[in-house]
Amino acid sequence: MPDEKTGDENPEKSFKEERIRSMTQIYYSRPEVQKAIFEFSKNREICPRFFEGFGKRPDSFQYPGDIFELVKRGATSFHCSEEIWKDPLRIFTGMSQAEANEMREGWDLLIDIDSKYLDYSKVMGELIVKALKFSGIKNIGVKFSGSKGFHLIVPWKAFPKEVYGNKTSEMFPEYPRIIAKYLAHLINEELVKKISILAGNKSAYVKDTESAKEVIPDLVLVSPRHLFRMPYSLHEKTALASAVIDADKIKDFEPRDAEPMQIKIKNFIPNSKEDEAKELLIQALDWDKETNNKRETEKDYNKKIEDKKNYAEIKIIELSENLIPPSIKKILAGGMGDGKKRALFILINFFRSINLDKKEVEKRIDEWNKKNNPSLNEGYIQMQIDWTYARKAILPPNYDKDYYKGIGIIPTEEEMRLKNPINYTARKNYYNTEKEKSIKKNSKKEKVKKE
Repeated sequence: MPDEKTGDENPEKSFKEERIRSMTQIYYSRPEVQKAIFEFSKNREICPRFFEGFGKRPDSFQYPGDIFELVKRGATSFHCSEEIWKDPLRIFTGMSQAEANEMREGWDLLIDIDSKYLDYSKVMGELIVKALKFSGIKNIGVKFSGSKGFHLIVPWKAFPKEVYGNKTSEMFPEYPRIIAKYLAHLINEELVKKISILAGNKSAYVKDTESAKEVIPDLVLVSPRHLFRMPYSLHEKTALASAVIDADKIKDFEPRDAEPMQIKIKNFIPNSKEDEAKELLIQALDWDKETNNKRETEKDYNKKIEDKKNYAEIKIIELSENLIPPSIKKILAGGMGDGKKRALFILINFFRSINLDKKEVEKRIDEWNKKNNPSLNEGYIQMQIDWTYARKAILPPNYDKDYYKGIGIIPTEEEMRLKNPINYTARKNYYNTEKEKSIKKNSKKEKVKKE
């Protein structure tokens, strides 16, 4: 019901908005804040946020004063790309992978740690810093996300410009994803132990990999044109600043250290050396290759490969309702608030794995997106589809992964037995095909009898 005094449908939301707006002009009017945001924005795509809605894309700052001008028009925070562009204003919605590679100058490794518990994020932040230093990275940027997590950065300058015959600038988001997986692998055992200790007896956590899932970096977010909160930008929900902190002081950080009017400005981008991250990248690539090779030697490898061969042969011309798994149907029903990017990841890889025509996929995704409020940016969706269809198909996540639970989808018992959405469609498709063969065979017999 509306608030009796304000008439607002959501008094709590109104209070939060009033709180953040009351400090934006005072906070962002500070020259040192404008300078910090402006300096970090160079050669990046930027996008202002107007409390709950984002501004136009692409955009960029020409002068530090541009920041305050946007604030006067209602901007509450500022977000930017991990990718570094030759000219951010030249990028456009729907550009191909080749066009993106041509315009991309490089990318930063941005590790996004987010948990519903700040203490868990602290543990993971410390462990990742430790793992990066173990791999030869001495200069690491760390900032508070503004809510319950941290952003860690290893700048583009630290990475080799070519490795194993590939231009590193063109290997986005593949290389950052591999590095994130590698780092998660390095710290997983210690992460589980420390989080299990924090969780204590009252928690449902157990001492296995389930404990670590609260803070494992979300690899879905390492994607083309993904934006993250800029250093010293305010956070709409907490009214705290995304303040930079020393890499060795994560454990000591408290939210009060990010009070907007009390923060001291520091550089988020560390003074890295050329090729400082070369060893890390090579280690991660070698680990990824070795891990994939190990998987191929497992006992059930032959069965999995045979299944994948069968899936590769699936070519759905008309995707009938009975071929779509129940969980996929629930996602396609739309009406989603949070979790749309995870849902998009599931849908695109499902459609790609059954070799559904790209145009048909674009149509179905567009219909799904329009059912959500708010909907995802169309350019973001097109980039994800183009990126996926330019590469070899990968299966959508198994039903026991957090992707489904995280967006409120509970797979059926049948789906859990089949493990993956593609298994469901492959089986249904097989039954349909065999049924049609049986009908034709019986029809032929009947015809022969009559003759």
